[in-house]
Amino acid sequence: MTCAQLGGACNQEFQAQTFKEMAELSRTHAMKMLEQGDQAHIEAMDAMQLLMQEEGALQEWMKGREAAFNAL
Repeated sequence: MTCAQLGGACNQEFQAQTFKEMAELSRTHAMKMLEQGDQAHIEAMDAMQLLMQEEGALQEWMKGREAAFNAL
């Protein structure tokens, strides 16, 4: 899956055996991009933080990403 498919801002590709591993690769990448001050990733992270404010929204979003992962 790509960073963008996982809610990020670029086409960096990740490969993993499980969705949990995929999510961790994405998280590590996002933190690296934030440390570098990448504006597109900062905006994507801001959007995720807004999503986290709605009860249950993040969990539903994650279920969708996991379903997409499993379909691959």
